[in-house]
Amino acid sequence: MSAPAKVSGDASAAARLSITPVWARRVAWLLLALVGVFIVYSFGQHGISNDEEVQHVYGRLLVDFYGSGFADRTAFEYKNLYLYGGLFDLIAATLEKVVPMNVWDLRHLLSAGFGLLGLVGTWLLARLLAGEWAGLLALLLLSISGAWSGAMFTHTKDVPFATTMVWALYFTTRFAATLPRFRASDLVGLGVAIGCAFGLRVGAVFAVFYLGCTVLAGAWLHGTDLRSRLAVLGRAVLALLPAAVLAFALMGFFWPWAVLSTGNLVKAMTTFSHFSFDLYTIVNGVVMKNGDVPGTYLLTYLLIRLPELFLLGVALALLGGLRALPDTIGTVEGRERALRWLPAALAALFPLAYTLLAAPPLYNGIRHFTFLLPPLAVLGGAGLYGAWQHAARWPRARLAAAGACVLLVAGQVVTLARLHPYEYIAYNGFIGGVRGSEGRWEMDYWGDSLRPAAALLNAYVAAEGPAPRTYTVAVCAESVQGSAWLAPGLEVTRDWRVADFFLSPTQMDCHTAVKGRIIGEIAREGVTLAVVRDRRMLEGADRDPRIPK
Repeated sequence: MSAPAKVSGDASAAARLSITPVWARRVAWLLLALVGVFIVYSFGQHGISNDEEVQHVYGRLLVDFYGSGFADRTAFEYKNLYLYGGLFDLIAATLEKVVPMNVWDLRHLLSAGFGLLGLVGTWLLARLLAGEWAGLLALLLLSISGAWSGAMFTHTKDVPFATTMVWALYFTTRFAATLPRFRASDLVGLGVAIGCAFGLRVGAVFAVFYLGCTVLAGAWLHGTDLRSRLAVLGRAVLALLPAAVLAFALMGFFWPWAVLSTGNLVKAMTTFSHFSFDLYTIVNGVVMKNGDVPGTYLLTYLLIRLPELFLLGVALALLGGLRALPDTIGTVEGRERALRWLPAALAALFPLAYTLLAAPPLYNGIRHFTFLLPPLAVLGGAGLYGAWQHAARWPRARLAAAGACVLLVAGQVVTLARLHPYEYIAYNGFIGGVRGSEGRWEMDYWGDSLRPAAALLNAYVAAEGPAPRTYTVAVCAESVQGSAWLAPGLEVTRDWRVADFFLSPTQMDCHTAVKGRIIGEIAREGVTLAVVRDRRMLEGADRDPRIPK
């Protein structure tokens, strides 16, 4: 009789868990608060990303555009930045005028704020689709992913865009759940989210595509014949018109170039669909041009970068979706449930399918597809919770699995702590973590480690006493990535061959480009991320290759 009693007790515990979602909500709020504390603690520890200077200049030029009464249009001639929306950079450049802090730290704090907002959107979307516990799990999965929690400080285009996209998904899902009726709050939310997404990147067309597919599927589901389906579709389109106007207005404000001419939006889309330039990336130890990467590039990087528990949750969600197919096809309830899940499923799978088939130019791992992470986390959270529910008949195995999941989370948190503040380079155990990825996959491609490397150089020169002259420093990155952190008496030179010192991340072996004694290193998990070289003792051809030996 003891075994049935145990089963009954475990079932009772599971029942209590299912009827107390308030605890899941409380833990989620606690987790969000902890992320907020982490942001406040960490935002001032990051270096400047490779294109952050030009982005900020673009933001300042947009401020000038509005400040001049639309007369100063320099922003629309500055490099190719006009092809991007300026929402983030415009906000940052405006805050720069009123917030008394280092502008780069300000940008990183603002970007991390977007990252926190993206976590909230992911949590709310998963709650809406699968309940409180799935929402908590989705929030946890995204929070422990270095590709999000580490990248949110310096990926000032990618994370804000991903945040606007997940909020667009949230309101699209709410819209789908009430079809053929509509709520004004959902329409306003859609307009704001999609407008802000376009205010960052033209890739927001994905959000419009997901919405369009959802509306078409909803019209088909809620009609009985062609006429009734067209009627539902017509009502949905009319209801969405105010949201479209709001989205267009926001896009025009944050990305004014896009509305200066009727063809500019199309020009941006076609430009990025064939966008390629001379950049290199690395795939399993093979260095190749970004235009030569295989179609499996994004999928491979997702498989080796996302935490193991994250991948397990997504796999369980896909298996659960396949298992539910007969019910989805055969019942009205199943089809309505599928309609609610359609936007998130499309958002998680369609861009991945696109890259597999089209093999577009890619580099920096998953950076350009960071917007995939929130919907994948939603699938992962739902997959884990669904597996927990289905395993109720095996209580001991379920508790053991839960313990294993806790260990996986703890191990991931320890890994991120050891990598801090470079969590964005985290890799999972399938390739041996960061140590296993050295020389095989993208590492500190954003040059985040150059800030502490510059601090090492500052301390090294200060320890020598008063310098006899100004020393020159070569930087294997944009000049500002070094100059922003160097002490007086050290200035950046673009002529590496005659520089006194050399700062470089180890990405793509750039640290081996010139000679010099290594006087400092930035390393994590036994992997060197950046080096500092002293070249003053070199003479002749060793110092300057132009001098014949």
